Amino acid sequence: MYYSDEIIEEVRNSTDIVGYISSHINLKKQGGNYVGLCPFHNEKTPSFSVSPKRQMYYCFGCGVGGSVFTFAMEYDNLTFPEAVNMLAKRSGINLPEVEESEETKRNNSIRARLLDINREAGVYYYSILKSENGRIGYDYFKKRGLSDDIIKKFALGYTGKSGGLYRFLKNKGYTDDELKMSGLFSFDEKQGPRDKFWNRVMFPIMDANNKVIAFGGRVMGDALPKYLNSPETQVFDKSRNLYGLNYARYARKPYFILCEGYMDVIALHQAGFSSACASLGTAFTGMQANLIKRYVNQVIISYDSDGAGVKAALRAIPILKNAGISVKVLDMMPYKDPDEFIKNLGSEEYEKRIEKAINSFFFEIKVLEREYDFSDPEQKTHFFNEMAKKLLVFEDELERNNYIESMAVKYAIRTEDLKKLVAKMSANIAGIPVNVVKTKREAGAKEDGNSQAQSMLLTWMTNEPVLFEKLKGILEPDDFFNEPYHKIAVLLYEQFESGGDIIPAKILNSFENAEEQSMAAGVLHKQLPELAYENGEKQKVLNELVKRIKKNSITRMTRTVTEPAELQKLMIMMTNLQKLHISL
Repeated sequence: MYYSDEIIEEVRNSTDIVGYISSHINLKKQGGNYVGLCPFHNEKTPSFSVSPKRQMYYCFGCGVGGSVFTFAMEYDNLTFPEAVNMLAKRSGINLPEVEESEETKRNNSIRARLLDINREAGVYYYSILKSENGRIGYDYFKKRGLSDDIIKKFALGYTGKSGGLYRFLKNKGYTDDELKMSGLFSFDEKQGPRDKFWNRVMFPIMDANNKVIAFGGRVMGDALPKYLNSPETQVFDKSRNLYGLNYARYARKPYFILCEGYMDVIALHQAGFSSACASLGTAFTGMQANLIKRYVNQVIISYDSDGAGVKAALRAIPILKNAGISVKVLDMMPYKDPDEFIKNLGSEEYEKRIEKAINSFFFEIKVLEREYDFSDPEQKTHFFNEMAKKLLVFEDELERNNYIESMAVKYAIRTEDLKKLVAKMSANIAGIPVNVVKTKREAGAKEDGNSQAQSMLLTWMTNEPVLFEKLKGILEPDDFFNEPYHKIAVLLYEQFESGGDIIPAKILNSFENAEEQSMAAGVLHKQLPELAYENGEKQKVLNELVKRIKKNSITRMTRTVTEPAELQKLMIMMTNLQKLHISL
């Protein structure tokens, strides 16, 4: 669906970005902006900033940022047109019926074909499982205690030992390009196309709307890897989906049961626990937590009871809490996973364990306790120090005091002594500089000196549009030659020359996806401590930035010039640059 710039701007202007984002996360006013804990990465110190003036947000911790449209796309896993449509309805704006662009039609067509391929593959795998050639797969599921009804419900299948999906889909009329994009095949110049999955029982992965978006496969035998998932495609992003969500969302329970694997989810559903779901062969993500938040406010973690499962639970807890989800942890001892537990003790006992699931903080302290020998006074003291640090996670004083009292009773320590220890830890931590952990996105987007200069000047120009006049005839958009700085400069200059206001948020609409919009938002959110300097110092910083950018631009042009006259002209420009002085 294509919407005109005028319609997009009407929707954006009608949506208060602070009001919209604060309906999803807690924001507090800080100067001219609002700050809160970033919903896209795990953090304890707020680094997520929303600017009502710019109608933009940016996280200085992980580098995500953008307009209200970007937030809707990232938080709710929407396409840009879907975000526009949703925000328009929220503001009471009736959108006109518009034609889809050719590019949108093409992308939608590709998505539709990939979904069709996955559906056909699911039918093929299920038919093989039910045939004589699929006996090994069918016997595996039956040995795991699955009924024919549950096998059908989850559309479980088997690949066969030699693979035949490629021929099956080619006979259905799908092209090699389409099959390559599906992720279900390997294409080799010598051996030709081959099924990626063979001799595996198959678990179709469905989105919330019951569309098959990918597959997981468990090998029959000792080959490696034991489990293999589809690669990410245009219809599959493993960090934004959950196995079993298509059923869990309709469970009418106030909580989801979060498991580790496919068989755990299926075993729980067969036992009547239809709110079970699982992450997809990867560490639990903030996007998955936000997805859960759409449906429930509580999660009961039912990960494996071994060391790896405990570590995974400890990683998932803060991610879920940051999404505003209450967390409890289910104890499955003496068994390893839900499937094994139910086979041995039954669904009624599992229901009792759900009722007895412990508060996630108590679980964290229980795990911490295992690391210390309480018969050793020194180790016991270390334990209390670590517990006191963990108690600092509760910002609300009343809530923190309630936990302090509970911990004091459990570990036979005076409440006042534990309060003093917590206060001491708080004071110690307050004196230590907080090192923000850089995410892969931030680390991969590290700026060089010239890029930093371009970013800083562009941010400054949006803050003080008078600089456009000051820099006329000195800097042009082409002097910002790195991307995305060049594109941003072109759009900013266009806004200025049109006589309208400088609106940074409007610029983000020109970037295609949330990743690019985040990058552009980072450029326009450069922190400018120099703006607090005296005017003379500001003037000095401005001149240094402009000279650096122009010098790099001239140097770049000299590499491609072939005419002596043009080269001499550039050399004169470089000489005159030393004499340049811009007054404020």
